[in-house]
Amino acid sequence: MTESASPAVSLRALAAWMFWAASLFALVMALLPNPPQVVNASDKVQHMLAFAVLAGLAALAWPRRLLAIALGLFAFGGLIELLQTIPSLHRDGQAADWIADVAAATAVLLVAAAFGRRTAPGR
Repeated sequence: MTESASPAVSLRALAAWMFWAASLFALVMALLPNPPQVVNASDKVQHMLAFAVLAGLAALAWPRRLLAIALGLFAFGGLIELLQTIPSLHRDGQAADWIADVAAATAVLLVAAAFGRRTAPGR
């Protein structure tokens, strides 16, 4: 009889794959001179949605690495804003966009941390 991967391992692997795909999508959309409107929402809401999704996927993929995820997402958001200052991209890097990224990622990761403590063995 063959053993199959546990559902938790499969979910983590899928979440990891989706995180990297979503990260690439976010980067490409952030650097396009005239990106298509994917969600009919303000720029800040789009930033918050993107980083909430990234944080959620990362928390599912690597639930014991929440601080590293937070720092990585903060850096990723900062890198995007820095790259948007390149004149040939015809984009504008804004500190307010980075703050929206940080706020959304932080909120999702705090919920993930609280949920993780609540469901930890022995509780």
